[in-house]
Amino acid sequence: MQQVIFILLALVTLGAAVMVVISKNLMRSALWLILAFFGIAANFILLNAEFLAVAQILIYVGAISMLIIFAIMLTRGLMDPNAPRFNEQWGVVGGFATLLFVVLAFIVTRIGWSASAGAVPPTSIQQLGQDFVGPYVVPFEVASVLLVVAMIGAIIVARERE
Repeated sequence: MQQVIFILLALVTLGAAVMVVISKNLMRSALWLILAFFGIAANFILLNAEFLAVAQILIYVGAISMLIIFAIMLTRGLMDPNAPRFNEQWGVVGGFATLLFVVLAFIVTRIGWSASAGAVPPTSIQQLGQDFVGPYVVPFEVASVLLVVAMIGAIIVARERE
């Protein structure tokens, strides 16, 4: 049953990721991205990594996706439906993307990935929490202040145009 749920979640996540790329409306692409993030969080739950699932929802769905939606809303001029969908370099980029895919597929199939199931230490979440509020509290807070300042700056720039 768990494998069936995984396959369904994988299909939903991959479908949402494809829709992010091929959707013509930028706002709809952002909404498809949120669905893809939720699919990844659901896969974390299947892996019994509840902390990572909650972090995925809080950080990516709650923060990053909202930041992308605010950026889309503040740059409405870029959402012109009559704008050209492709530029002159789409062939070169497609070629490099295909080359990258072939190289990565070659690497993934040629390397013997040794995986061993080990017991998770009972204090791993506690240690992670202590690291966030211990030696890494300053970089964590600096990143949060930087994101708030960037958001305020974007709002000020958008208001000055009016």
